[in-house]
Amino acid sequence: MAKTNPKLARQKRHHRVRLTVSGTTERPRLCVFRSLNHIYAQIIDDIKGQTLVAASTLDPEVKSGADGKNKTGVAQLVGATVAKRAISNGIKQVAFDRGGYQYHGRVKALAEAAREAGLKF
Repeated sequence: MAKTNPKLARQKRHHRVRLTVSGTTERPRLCVFRSLNHIYAQIIDDIKGQTLVAASTLDPEVKSGADGKNKTGVAQLVGATVAKRAISNGIKQVAFDRGGYQYHGRVKALAEAAREAGLKF
């Protein structure tokens, strides 16, 4: 029996999620990507094929506030930042795309911080 590849398994889960979740102009998609050291969040309009808002741990705004925080704390900063940028662009509702990851840990922290900052999903 072949050993399962975690990256391939995540891609399959992400594909299943994307069959039902898509971003529209009224309700764009909040997409999360998590790497070993960083976390990225984008708000995407799938109809136009455009990224409307983005935030990640590599942004200077997030980097400056990330001193002394663990990965979950930094994910909360990214969630609050992407929500603040979305609300300033007139986006209030999004469809959450967890990217094939479990709704746990950093992904959950990002989502809850975005909700607390005013995004609805």
